[in-house]
Amino acid sequence: MTSNTGTPVVVGVDGSEVALHAVRVAAREAAYRHRPLRIVHAFIWPLMRVPLGPAPGAPADGGLRNQAERYLAEAVAEAGKVAPEVAVTGAVVDGAASTVLLAEARDAALLVLGNRGLGGFAGLLLGSVAVQVSAHADGPVLVVRGESRADGPVVVGVDGSELSQEAVRFAFEEAAWRGTELVAVHAWLYPTPAGPGDILPLVYDLDAYRDEEERTLAEAVAGWSERYPEVPVRRRLVRGSPGRAIVEESRTAQLVVVGARGRGALGGLLLGSVSHAVLHHAHSPLAIVRKLRTVEGN
Repeated sequence: MTSNTGTPVVVGVDGSEVALHAVRVAAREAAYRHRPLRIVHAFIWPLMRVPLGPAPGAPADGGLRNQAERYLAEAVAEAGKVAPEVAVTGAVVDGAASTVLLAEARDAALLVLGNRGLGGFAGLLLGSVAVQVSAHADGPVLVVRGESRADGPVVVGVDGSELSQEAVRFAFEEAAWRGTELVAVHAWLYPTPAGPGDILPLVYDLDAYRDEEERTLAEAVAGWSERYPEVPVRRRLVRGSPGRAIVEESRTAQLVVVGARGRGALGGLLLGSVSHAVLHHAHSPLAIVRKLRTVEGN
C-alpha cells in the first residue's frame, strides 16, 4: 500500500544530523500508519529582517533561503531511503520554531522532533520550545532521543488520569502497528498529608493500598486489551519514582509514551522532576500525548 492519503505525520528539520535521525523515525511512523510524511523547516530569518538571497558576487545558490531548501531536499531524500512507499512533501515555513510546529500540529496525525539541533531547534529539550510544543500541541508529539530500536516493547506510563488514558490508547496503537508487546508502568508512593511521599504508613493498610494501585493499573489497560487482543500486555507496578521507573524501562523499549500531564506523582509532567527524568534521560524515543483526536483516514 502506498502511504499517500490521510492526515500526515509531520517532522521538523534544521539541517542537523539529529534532525535527519528524526526524519528516519518519522518516515517509519508514516509507513506504520499508511500516511504521507510532511517535512517542515521553520525559517526564522525573515522575522530578523536580514538578507535572504545570495550576497553580491556570491554564487546563485548561496544565501539563507537556498540553504533552507537544501536542508529540506536532503531530508526528503533521506525519508525516501527509509520508506520508499511513503509519499513525502516538504515546505520551508516562515516563522519561529515553536509557532510553526504548533501550527503544523493542528493538522498532523503525529508531530516528530529531534531532541536537539541547530537554529530554531537547538537545545529543544532544555528550553521553552519543548515545553510549549509538547504541552500545547493539538496531538501527540514524538521526541526522538536515545537509541532507536527495531525490537523491544512499547512502554507507557499510567496514573489513572484522563491524559494517561489518552497515552494508553496511543501506546496500544503503536504496539499493534509494531507487532510488539506493551509494558504498562504504574509507579506509586505512600501519600502524606502534604502530598505525594514515601513514608511508612501509620494509618494505611499496606495491602489494601497496594491493591488499589493494582486496580488503577489493571483498569487502565483492560478496555484497550479487548480492542487490541493481538497486543501482549505486561503490567509493572513499581513503588518509587515514576520518572525513574519509566526511564529504567526505556532501556529496552522501542518507544516510551507518557501523558503531557497527570495526577499525583505524574502531575505537571513537563515542568517538574518527572520531566527532567524522562525527557533528559530516556534511552529511547519518547511520545508525549496531550490529546488525541479523530483524524482524516482513521
